[in-house]
Amino acid sequence: MPEISTVWFWLVALLLTAWAVLDGFDFGAGILHRFVARTDSERREVLGAIGPVFDGNEVWLIAAGGSLYFAFPRLMAAAFSGFYLPMIFVVWALLLRGVSLELRSHVTNSLWRSFFDTTFGVSSFAVPLLMGALLGNLVRGVPLREDGYFELGLFAAGGDLGVLDGYTFLCALLVLTTLAAHGANWLVWKTQGPMHQRVRSLRLPLWLGSCSLWLLTTFVTWRVAPDVIARFPQRPLAWLGLVLVLGGLTTVFLKRKEELAPFAGGVAFIVGCLVMTAACLFPVALRANEAALSLSVASAATGASAMKGALLWAGPGVLLAAGYLWWVLRHFRGKVTAARDGEGY
Repeated sequence: MPEISTVWFWLVALLLTAWAVLDGFDFGAGILHRFVARTDSERREVLGAIGPVFDGNEVWLIAAGGSLYFAFPRLMAAAFSGFYLPMIFVVWALLLRGVSLELRSHVTNSLWRSFFDTTFGVSSFAVPLLMGALLGNLVRGVPLREDGYFELGLFAAGGDLGVLDGYTFLCALLVLTTLAAHGANWLVWKTQGPMHQRVRSLRLPLWLGSCSLWLLTTFVTWRVAPDVIARFPQRPLAWLGLVLVLGGLTTVFLKRKEELAPFAGGVAFIVGCLVMTAACLFPVALRANEAALSLSVASAATGASAMKGALLWAGPGVLLAAGYLWWVLRHFRGKVTAARDGEGY
């Protein structure tokens, strides 16, 4: 029987993985839409492809954040002490994405719509970049002190670590490219016409870039955090993650002429990468540069009785969110068409 803190670790990992997969194609579509959609009608088609699931997909991030706050309060306190500035940028970018999506068609003016389209694109670019850098920091390690806190500047300087340095920027590029490729898969599946062909032509180069960056990041991680990579052979879930990564990439490339299969392959790749990362980090919740100061899952967790009681609502909550997602995807299945002015995005 696993420790209750271990159960919550994997529950939080599940919620974050669901957010990365589901909101990931939203971000990818946002990154691409200024490049592949050349008319207002085509941009509304892109937004129509993600609009029905946009709000529901972000529920998984809220659930993950709430679960982290409840289950691992020491981890949340330590992480926000050092990552405060990039996390504020993430929050603002998420707010701007929602505002842009809602307001862009309120006024029939090309300048108004162009402003909000650009805002949506920039904010969709910023979130994966920053979250990728934060993931890189978790793998590389942070300068955690004995009091359980740390500070990091936004950029490395003077020999001090930063949220963004060579390694974490490489991780950020991997996340950014992967989600752009994931968004391309979604748009190929959901759109039609000239824009569909433009997205299809971008899909293979994006996945080639993602695959190359994954291999490079894995090699650099072996140099930057060798103890994390050293755990891989003893972790069955890490092997499962590798199978998902390789199977996903194989599907993406071999089934590249299809629509749904590459999207499923992209999902497998993202899930596999996150499963491998979580499996190799466990039981560490926040890796410190000095191994003795790292926060473990057990030391960062709240009381066992509270965590056991919370499972009574966590399970039904996840099932409810999954059921809503299934209903939306079923209800809005098929190709999308651009909404007319005053009727949608």
